[in-house]
Amino acid sequence: MNRVKYIYWWPMLVGIMYVLVPMPYLFFGSSNGDGYALYGSTIQSGWVDAGKFLTGFSAVGSIAIPAILAHAKIITMGALIMELAAAMVLGATVLTYDYFNSKDIGFF
Repeated sequence: MNRVKYIYWWPMLVGIMYVLVPMPYLFFGSSNGDGYALYGSTIQSGWVDAGKFLTGFSAVGSIAIPAILAHAKIITMGALIMELAAAMVLGATVLTYDYFNSKDIGFF
């Protein structure tokens, strides 16, 4: 019975991963002040590579953790599908923001 008390907190790992995903890229992502540019940026440092690698690693973890929890029957398959859809929406939002933020705007 003691195991049942703690099983409800396992899905909170996904929420923690969503907080941790952007941290490596924010800390190590850019050396020239061009903070979030993924497209067309030049890599000047190994720290930039490390930040992008750790961001990708934690992004894969944010998808893998719910898959493992669904396989262990801690969460349902519907919860897994909903989490994967949320990850796709979040990823599309970040990529769209990065794409438009990295474009040269000639209005100003």
